[in-house]
Amino acid sequence: MSGTISVPEGGFRFIPAVYQYSGGVAAEPGFTLERVRFAEPVPLMQGFARIAEVLESAGRPKAAFAACELRSPAPFTEEGFAAFNRVYGGVLQEWGIFRDGRNPVARSNVCPDIAPPAEPCFHAFVFTVPDAGAAPSFAVAGSGESAEGKGDYRSNTVALGDVSPAGMLAKARWVLGEMERRMGLLGAGWAATTGVQAYTVHDIHPFLATEIVARGAARHGLTWQFCRPPVVDLEFEMDCRGLWRETVLPR
Repeated sequence: MSGTISVPEGGFRFIPAVYQYSGGVAAEPGFTLERVRFAEPVPLMQGFARIAEVLESAGRPKAAFAACELRSPAPFTEEGFAAFNRVYGGVLQEWGIFRDGRNPVARSNVCPDIAPPAEPCFHAFVFTVPDAGAAPSFAVAGSGESAEGKGDYRSNTVALGDVSPAGMLAKARWVLGEMERRMGLLGAGWAATTGVQAYTVHDIHPFLATEIVARGAARHGLTWQFCRPPVVDLEFEMDCRGLWRETVLPR
C-alpha cells in the first residue's frame, strides 16, 4: 500500500516515521498480528530477552517483532527521551530489524502516574505469525499531541501547557486525527479496531461522547490508562489496534 514499506521476512508492512518507532504496522497477506501482554511490566533488557524467547518458540525470526508497548517511570525531558531511544533502538539494530535506516517497529511508551515502574519496562508486544486465511490486522503506534519528526516536541505541541477543557479538546482532536491518518495508510479505520487506548491523567469526559464515541473510536469500549505521555508537557496520547489473537504471559 502506498505510504508503507514491506518487511517480507517479518510478514508485515510499516509506516515510516522517526528513529524510535514507525507510525504503525499491518500484517501482509498470509500473516496475522498477535499481541502478547506481560502480566507485570518486565524491565527493558529482560523484556527483549523474553520477546526473543517467544519468537523462537513460535518459530519466528526477530524480524517478526512488529510493535510494542512500554511503561516508563516518568515523562522524559527531550534530551532524556533521545538518550533512552538510543538504548532501545540499539537493541533493534543489533537484532538487524532496521530497514535502510528506518525503524519498522511501532511503539507506545507511557508513564503510569500511580505506582510507576522503577525503570523502563515492556507492557506488551506484537509479532506476526503465518496464517493463510487471516483477516487483515494492524497496530497503530501511540501518538501524543505533537507532530513527530519536526524538531523538538515542545515547539510542535498542540495547546502547549493548556489542560483546560478547551485545551484538552484541541489535543484530543489532533491525536484522534493522527490515529485516523495512520490507520488510513494501513487501509483501516475505526470500524476495524478491536482495541483503543487513551493515556492521560486529565478528564476526558467533556469530549468522550462527542469526539471519541461519535467517531466510532469506542465501538468496543475505550481503555483509559491513567498514564502520561513519555515527554514532559505532553498530556494526551492514544493508540489503537485491530487484531484477533491476544494472550497474557504470566510472571
